[in-house]
Amino acid sequence: MTKTIKMKSLEQLKNELLADGIIDAAEVKELKEILYADGVIDTDEADFLFEINDAVSGKENDPNWETLFIDAITSYLLEDENSPGEIDDEEATWLYEKIKGDGQIDRTEKSLLLNLKSKAKSFPSSLESLLS
Repeated sequence: MTKTIKMKSLEQLKNELLADGIIDAAEVKELKEILYADGVIDTDEADFLFEINDAVSGKENDPNWETLFIDAITSYLLEDENSPGEIDDEEATWLYEKIKGDGQIDRTEKSLLLNLKSKAKSFPSSLESLLS
């Protein structure tokens, strides 16, 4: 499957997911199957997850949405080839911009930061500042 087809399907999926403004259990299951089809979360998929999260923040989403979001972004940041187990400078900048991008830090994003802090070998001070 080429990236072009995959990106189109992510865009289509985003439109379907956001049609009713919340993420339900069936949508979480579908997302998990699509995102983990190749066994890894790539940058396009991580960006996609933040777009979805920003759009459904504060809504009555299925509890498994938060779990999927946290697990996928943690995997993306800590299971990469460049800096396994660590959040390198580039990843820290990416995450900081994603979290600050919509002007608020929601509960899901705060839970993500706490999860990363507990699992990463070190936790960048720029991300630590988002927790205070």
